[in-house]
Amino acid sequence: MRLLLCALLGILLASCSGSGDKTVGKNNVEEKAPVLKYGLEIEKYEVVPGEIGKGDFFGSIMENFGVGANQVQKILKASEGVFDVRKIKFGSQYEVLVEKDTLGEAAFFVYELDNLSYAVVSLKDSLYARIYEKEVEAVLKRARATISTSLWNDVQQAGIPPLMALRLSDVYDCTIDFFGLQKGDWFEVMYEELMHEGEYMGLGKIYYAQFNHAGKTYDAIRFNAGENSSVFWNGKGESLKKAFLKAPLNFTRISSRFTYARKHPVLKIVRPHTGVDYAAPSGTPVVALGDGVVTHRGWAGGGGNTIKIKHPGNYVTSYMHLRGYAKGIVKGSRVTRGQLIGYVGSTGLSTGPHLDFRVYKNGKPIDPLKMESPSVEPVSKEDMPAFLAQMERYKFQMDSLGTMGHLYRYLDILK
Repeated sequence: MRLLLCALLGILLASCSGSGDKTVGKNNVEEKAPVLKYGLEIEKYEVVPGEIGKGDFFGSIMENFGVGANQVQKILKASEGVFDVRKIKFGSQYEVLVEKDTLGEAAFFVYELDNLSYAVVSLKDSLYARIYEKEVEAVLKRARATISTSLWNDVQQAGIPPLMALRLSDVYDCTIDFFGLQKGDWFEVMYEELMHEGEYMGLGKIYYAQFNHAGKTYDAIRFNAGENSSVFWNGKGESLKKAFLKAPLNFTRISSRFTYARKHPVLKIVRPHTGVDYAAPSGTPVVALGDGVVTHRGWAGGGGNTIKIKHPGNYVTSYMHLRGYAKGIVKGSRVTRGQLIGYVGSTGLSTGPHLDFRVYKNGKPIDPLKMESPSVEPVSKEDMPAFLAQMERYKFQMDSLGTMGHLYRYLDILK
């Protein structure tokens, strides 16, 4: 009996180690997938990193790797229309991939275009150039910050990407005066961070935000309403993009406000000042407050170099004491909201560089700081159910993210 059991055990062991086993044996070793970088099997090459120095150009770099002038000309020709290797910039990063064989020839030149893309140029055999885009993952994130000094500083103090300050300024540029933020104002935002292999690559889309300014909370909901160009809306479906900006420039302070009894700083007499003086360095860009047509561009006595723009709704805006005008701005020019029209100066009756900005409604002056900007068309009745559903999904998702620092994958409800 014991001999029979031993025989059976031997047969079982033999069958387990026989030809039927596909997972062991030197002829059945599972091959590892090649490691790809820039779409190339990177393990075949020695990677030589570099940085474009002063006086460097493509030909000189190639010469250091044994690529002759004739070959460089062929590479230039093959790269046309995709990447101009003659326009490499000082300080940019690059890599040369050298083959790991006895010849050690340079095979590829890889140039960093930005943190998300590279130009890959083949240096031998089949010459070509192509743009390689990094595969990025959009990671949803929630962040909150309270204003104590400035939006820019407080965003960074909260560990939020600095670009968020600019993005929020753009979202709320017609709704909130970011030069008048107060201590204690706060914002909360749900947005994407773009990641590549665990490394931060940049800021993606903003989906939902709340900004509390002076005790009032302003919602911003991303929603594409048909052909309407507006992207962000408040909770009522009203566009955050108004007909006019909050201010026509980035100013340092308001040096004089709208009043009918101001002592003129040059004439030394009391006279109305039906505008707002924005103090700013000479040369600061001045932009059109809204869409319109230039009705005056030239000297205006005490106002110095002046531009006047007529807008829909019987509004007229005036920009005075300019140092000069933007290219192409003449009487009759059509301008768009935010378009560059001139530069801060101190021409005419002025004691220093500033912009004297005025607004007229039906021919009468109104205070620019108290002006209610007309809204563009709201979300249509047809789109409103989809908009409200989108807003509720965003709010739910914002709550589910919890506190800042928790990362969640991009969800289908945001598409």
